[in-house]
Formats: sequence, structure tokens, C-alpha cells
Amino acid sequence: MGEDWDGQKEAEPGERGHAGDMQGGGRFQGGGKPRPYISGNSSTNTRNVGAGLAPALEIQTAWQTSPALFNPALQAFLEGLYQLGLELTEKQLDQFLWYRQELLDWNTRINLTAISDPDEVLIKHFLDSLSLLMIYDAPKARLLDIGAGAGFPGLPLKIVHPQWHVVLLEATGKKVKFLQHIIEALQLKDVVAVHGRAEELARKAEYRGSFTMVTARAVASLAALVEYAAPFCHLGGQMIFPKKGNLAEELAQGKRAASYVGARFKADVPVTLPGLDDGRRLLMWEQVGKCPEQYPRSGSVISKKPLGLL
Repeated sequence: MGEDWDGQKEAEPGERGHAGDMQGGGRFQGGGKPRPYISGNSSTNTRNVGAGLAPALEIQTAWQTSPALFNPALQAFLEGLYQLGLELTEKQLDQFLWYRQELLDWNTRINLTAISDPDEVLIKHFLDSLSLLMIYDAPKARLLDIGAGAGFPGLPLKIVHPQWHVVLLEATGKKVKFLQHIIEALQLKDVVAVHGRAEELARKAEYRGSFTMVTARAVASLAALVEYAAPFCHLGGQMIFPKKGNLAEELAQGKRAASYVGARFKADVPVTLPGLDDGRRLLMWEQVGKCPEQYPRSGSVISKKPLGLL
């Protein structure tokens, strides 16, 4: 698995890595002076988690208050959050900004992403990850991110939905170490980075059939993704794969592949968020039956003999 999605080189998920070092006893204890572009209005009628949340589109006032803190990418990011019905607390915004800083710092030493522009990280990694909430935004969820790479989409989803249980599955040890560092640095709870491969982890009882949502961001063809993901879904669980480009043949094969693993195609939703209107789509499958025990097959077999071929 190795397709490139906006500069993120993804790998299949493997063996457990080590947590990164924590500096100064923790970055996010809460409190601190509110940022001028986050309102304290808690009466807004929106649907995000937490209390005392700020309307993401109160940017005009914020711009007048502190224009130095604003740029078009940040405005597009906040507008995208508003379209998703999301509002960030001060702590959540700090988590995103700290995550971005660490991503770009670590990227100078290990290959995490081809995107080196901080503004593009906001849109093409963070907002793109959150676009999955256009079609799945349950109050509680057990999420598996296959081939998590630098944490997309799993970690941004965890930041805005801290009540979700998240497993980040990644095959490259150095990337797992980065994920564990971010989890600790941001003080995220109920999220774990696992070093392993999907076809191996799916054989373990604690993972098989235990997730309400499984996703993978540009790591393989749709037919392969359906085979990798379906064994992890419990009955009624959803598989969501962000894709872009000409997908007619690939999607047709992915729909046929679903019949082998107890799933069925459910939705094809275009992404219409700011900065992401370049043909991106969210493809969703639902687990409607038990996945047969022989799936997933080995990675080499999936590659040579993909399901759904005519």
C-alpha cells in the first residue's frame, strides 16, 4: 500500500514503538490566556463537544482585534470547521497548532509528509481529515485508522472528538514513535498507536469486528481497502475512504469486492470544504454481515489477486 495523498506517504500498519519524550511536564494542562480569535460565547447553538465553545466564523471581530494572527489558510480552516458544525475550544486549537509544529519539526528528520508549508498543513491535512465528519459524526465511536502515517485522519478526528476511542495502525516504526509522541504531548486519552499490519491485526480477537468506523487515507485501491477494513467492522459499522481523481473503474471494483466480505456500498459524497474542492470524495461502505474468516488475505495476495475483478 503506498498511494500518495497530498504529500503524505502512507504505509501499511506493524510491532509496537516507543513513546516520544515529554518536555516540561505537559503542554496542555488547560487554562492560559484566550487567543483573540477564539470567542468565549458559550450560548451558540452548535453541535460540537465541550463547553464554552467559540463560533468558528467569528473571524471578522478577531481579524479587527489581531490581524497579525490571521491569514487566508487559517480563515479557510475556521470556515471549514463552521461548515462542519464544529467549534474549537482554546485547548483544541492549541493542540492543532502544536501538532502542526511537531509534524514539521519531525519531518526534517523522518519522512512524514511532503507538505512543508504550515498553511497547507491546516487545509490539506487537518481540514481534509475532518471532512470525514460530513458523513459520520456519531457522539461516540471506536475508530480504526489503517496506515495512519503521521496521524491522518485519526488524530485530527480525536482532537475534535475526545470521547472517541481511536486506534492508529501503522507499519513503520519511526512513524509509530512520532504518533506516540504526539499522543503524549497533546495529552490525548483513549487513543493508541499500534505498530502492525492490517492483515495480521485482523486475526486478533480484540480487534476483529470491534470498530464502528474504519478508515484509511490513500493507502491502496478501494477493493483492497474494503478487504483490509471489513474484518475490523462490527455489524452496522462504517468504512470511509477519502479519494480523489477518476474513480469510475476503481469504485465499481470496490463495490463488487464488498460482496465477498459482508459489506455493501452506501455513499459517495463530494467534499465541498474551503481549499478542498479539487475532486475529493468520501466513499462509504457498511458492514451488513459477518466477514468470512479467510479475509483479509496476505498483502501479496491482495495485490496480485484483488477482489472484484471481472
